[in-house]
Amino acid sequence: MTRLTSIVIATIALTACSANPVVQKDTAVSSYLDYSGLDDVLSGGVKMIPVITPKGTFHVWTKRVGNSPTMKVLLLHGGPGATHEYFEAFDGYFPAAGIEYFYYDQLGSFYSDQPNEPSLWDIPRFVEEVEQVRQALKLDRDNFYLHGQSWGGLLAIEYALKYQQHLKGLVISNMMASIPKYNEYAEKVIMPAMNQSALAEIKRLEREGKYEDPHYMELLIANHYVQHLLRMPPEQWPDPVNRTFKHLNGAIYVPMQGPSELGASGKLAQWDRTADLKNITVPTLVIGAKYDTMDPEHMKWMSTQVKNGRFLFCPNGSHLAEYDDQRVYFDGLTKFIHDVDAGR
Repeated sequence: MTRLTSIVIATIALTACSANPVVQKDTAVSSYLDYSGLDDVLSGGVKMIPVITPKGTFHVWTKRVGNSPTMKVLLLHGGPGATHEYFEAFDGYFPAAGIEYFYYDQLGSFYSDQPNEPSLWDIPRFVEEVEQVRQALKLDRDNFYLHGQSWGGLLAIEYALKYQQHLKGLVISNMMASIPKYNEYAEKVIMPAMNQSALAEIKRLEREGKYEDPHYMELLIANHYVQHLLRMPPEQWPDPVNRTFKHLNGAIYVPMQGPSELGASGKLAQWDRTADLKNITVPTLVIGAKYDTMDPEHMKWMSTQVKNGRFLFCPNGSHLAEYDDQRVYFDGLTKFIHDVDAGR
């Protein structure tokens, strides 16, 4: 190849690149994808955060995705004792919306330390853990959105009632403000619609404490979960959901929630914050779904009790509406975050 030919080829290549919309688009999103200079760049966004507890200092796992100065969402998973994994559906929507977000396994969950300390599994300590994580991630009222789903929604309510001065926005997803009301909904609406012989067998196994019996979970999935937890055939459940179930820490889940999602019978059974919702003043999105384990009318009511609330209804969704009514869920969620960011 002659020197002149090389120059011509190089010139054509540079011209093509400068006119290529893909290259221009890559430049436009480079700030969102740029981790240079950040202290988690070596680990691709993963950071183990020390958490001080009455039983010593432990570490919890977090992972940052993206880079936004004004829209940073900390995700509180359900359970208690589940994992961040079922939130991986957010990968399909938040990056395109320019929203930075943090996966986070609470203490005792699979990716974090799992101390054998039952006294740590109570609401006030979990609230203080979230506050320590917020500080470590340098989130503040100029950028900090807290998203909690199921138990995570309960935890988000509790956090807001104590620390809302640090929040820019709050999302309560698929969680009622009262466990007694949740149990009432399960007993008066969910259970009467179930196969009664299957329900009787579920109750028998619960009375006998046979929560680890494979038949117990088979009954729950076939007669409750596919209708109200995730409305897909079990063989089609997405891998992140299956991994969350596989990694669920029963040593936390059962004492706090009870053995299943069919109502609550553990330490949370008397939790009720309905009278305190009026004290939440930050912009708040409450998400409910038609087929949820939780009463969607109650969740709609919650959005009217906070000072600055909005309700998102997922007409085809269940408790995991981020999967079975995904487009409605994420369109509404991203719109809320962008609206708050724009002062709307």
